[in-house]
Amino acid sequence: MSTITGSKRTKRLKMASHALAVMIGAFITAYGLEAILIPNNVSDGGVTGLSIVGSQLFGLPLGILIAVLNIPFVILGYFQLGKSFAVYSVIGIASLAYGTSVMHRIPTIIEGDTLLITVVGGIIIGFGMGIALRNGGALDGIDMLAVLLSRRLPFGTSDLILFLNLFVFIVVSFVFGLQGAFLSGIAYFIASKVIAIVEEGLSGSKTFKIITNQPEFKFQVPVQETTLEIHYNYIFIRRGLGIYYNI
Repeated sequence: MSTITGSKRTKRLKMASHALAVMIGAFITAYGLEAILIPNNVSDGGVTGLSIVGSQLFGLPLGILIAVLNIPFVILGYFQLGKSFAVYSVIGIASLAYGTSVMHRIPTIIEGDTLLITVVGGIIIGFGMGIALRNGGALDGIDMLAVLLSRRLPFGTSDLILFLNLFVFIVVSFVFGLQGAFLSGIAYFIASKVIAIVEEGLSGSKTFKIITNQPEFKFQVPVQETTLEIHYNYIFIRRGLGIYYNI
């Protein structure tokens, strides 16, 4: 009985630590938006970017738009990626929405230098989003869609996030102009690389070699295991003859 109780307590602590990490990632991202990017007419990507555009056009609170526009993606994530991912993503999105509201009046830390704005802003929001993704959640509906597509396509999550956001930056150009959209694209490109480093680590590749006499078996690896987090993009199957000794 004590073993079962201890296991449940450990699981709860792990879930709480993941939720806390997702919240921290959301507040870091909110800070990057409100202290650097938005005051300098540089937008974020994804649903957050569309929310920034809507806030600028209609004067609606950014936090409310972030929460409302992400609802369809949260529902999609619940059915396609699982309850755990959806719950962590709700925590992340709610924290991001709250963070942008609380930090809306904070002083801008960088002004004028467009290169510094895009680089520092991209690093900060990428770091925050990467922390959330690494801990099983997402801060943006586009992130959820990218995670879902990465399971079916031979591309990484960060690459798909960048691709999907190209369409968002076209919309951004109508509000912030071509220069603002271009700077937004650069900032998000930097963010996508930081996301990849935070989420996957500095190693260029991680591979597993599985030798089996059942190559038709479909490998089903969940996003998170209890002791090991596994993210995979594609599998190569090679048929051959040989001898294998399990020494």
